[in-house]
Amino acid sequence: MDLTHRPRRLRRDGLRDLVSETQLQASDLIAPMFVDATTDEREPIESMPGHERVPVSEAIPRVEEIQATGVESVILFGIPGSKDSRGTRAWAEDGVVQRALRRITDETDVFAITDVCLCEYTDHGHCGVLDDGARERWEGAQTDGGVATNEREASLTVDNDETLELLGKIAESHAAAGAEMVAPSSATDGMVGAIRETLDETGHTDVPIMSYAAKYESAFYGPFRDAADGAPAFGDRRHYQMDPANADEALREVDLDVEQGADVLMVKPALPYLDVVQRVGERTDQPVAAYNVSGEYAMLQAAAEKGWLDIDAVAHESLLSIKRAGADLILTYFAEDVAESL
Repeated sequence: MDLTHRPRRLRRDGLRDLVSETQLQASDLIAPMFVDATTDEREPIESMPGHERVPVSEAIPRVEEIQATGVESVILFGIPGSKDSRGTRAWAEDGVVQRALRRITDETDVFAITDVCLCEYTDHGHCGVLDDGARERWEGAQTDGGVATNEREASLTVDNDETLELLGKIAESHAAAGAEMVAPSSATDGMVGAIRETLDETGHTDVPIMSYAAKYESAFYGPFRDAADGAPAFGDRRHYQMDPANADEALREVDLDVEQGADVLMVKPALPYLDVVQRVGERTDQPVAAYNVSGEYAMLQAAAEKGWLDIDAVAHESLLSIKRAGADLILTYFAEDVAESL
């Protein structure tokens, strides 16, 4: 037997790290952060062990905790004090994200990214203005004191074009409050172009856009919707988020966002879509981000609580797989723990 080639030679301690093909660093990681206008103290998120909603007054201490682990970037999500059908608190000058941003950018040097969407701010929980049919169903349910039907009707849910102007207003309000990057996540056709136009017209030409370019309608978002209080009150998001069966479509979405001026392209979720992360990375020279979402985090935590998994080992391996697939940036709830271990 010819054993001239022995790959095991390169797996010895001391040599193994030298020939490692993929390197995971704290600078690759972005930590999600939830700022809540409805509370005066930190509120643990039951479905996401180790994470909390924090009031604006705790924004600086929370950022300092994140930075102490070596993570230098955060993405902010807001829970407003009130909601309405158009999500008007999303772009309010005194909105929860805007107030937190001013403090964070004044008092820390963290790189602050903001999520640009409406689901946390609308009383119906969808990511934009309801179209006429959906609005009638929602208003009817409110009048009757019931819940709008979950039946899959032919009518779309969100009025795409009417939502675009609102997304631009949100992005501009975040930039004015100090956001260093905005990240539209509403899966609205044309959102990157609309936001880029608004930012440029209002003097924020240097603020980059990290688009949720390939965002799938996924069952892995459950804990996040609990954390951000953004679950749809009726129906689902299949009319505007991508079919999990489609990969070629993701590349079309990426191409459109590049044409409209996206600076970074994101795939969400990450682990069930590593093939898409790889294909997007091969498609473009622009930075690729992947969102290691709440369900991916929660299922590993649940298994670890039962003693079935070593949480530190599987967290690191999960993020390493995302990086290996081609992601340059990783949004993850494991950011602090993995950064500390690194």
